[in-house]
Amino acid sequence: MNQPSILIIEDDEHINNIIYDVLRKENYVCTQAYSGSEGKMNVTRYVYELIILDLMLPGLSGEDFMYELRKELKFDTPVIVLSAKEKLDHKLNLFELGADDYVTKPFEVEELLARINVQLKRNAKTESVTPYRHKNLLLESETRSVRVNNAELNLTRQEYKIIELLVKNPTRVFTKQDLYELAWDDLYIGEDKTITVHISNIRNKIRIHTEETYIDTVWGIGFRLST
Repeated sequence: MNQPSILIIEDDEHINNIIYDVLRKENYVCTQAYSGSEGKMNVTRYVYELIILDLMLPGLSGEDFMYELRKELKFDTPVIVLSAKEKLDHKLNLFELGADDYVTKPFEVEELLARINVQLKRNAKTESVTPYRHKNLLLESETRSVRVNNAELNLTRQEYKIIELLVKNPTRVFTKQDLYELAWDDLYIGEDKTITVHISNIRNKIRIHTEETYIDTVWGIGFRLST
């Protein structure tokens, strides 16, 4: 079973490393970023179940990152904010921007870990019961089923995972490496044909029920959900 992937955006290297070490001991997959711009680059390239976000960041601030994550990219990834600011109006502003939780610095790692577990469990429960819709396609995570025009598609495990990644991240362009490593849970070794064949199979299975396009090829980059 895949472990949750967490992005840590914190410019203080010491704090970033502390969080990283604690989460790695809990067997979470972690990525470290040290600026808002680096964090944004990561979320547009990889799928994360949770983001831990400092506010006082070089370049793109934490608040600006939150705004772009929710308004521009339209990602609903849970975000736990870290900040030394304690005023209520500041916290309320962050929640309005789309933050899911708030931890005041300095903090105990046990408290942060507990809040992380709460968000991951809440998000997993929500995903398991909430169907995803795109055009006439309906994806239900709980039953791992995909229907187009009310007809269920007979998908392999990897085909389902590929379309699940696309539907749950409608604005993201996935490279072949992204899709291979996420759908097969294995390292990518330049096996372009495998992804191409699976995408073709998915398109053919959809085409039986509709002429509408659901997967676009972004030439030179990869694939994304069609608009």
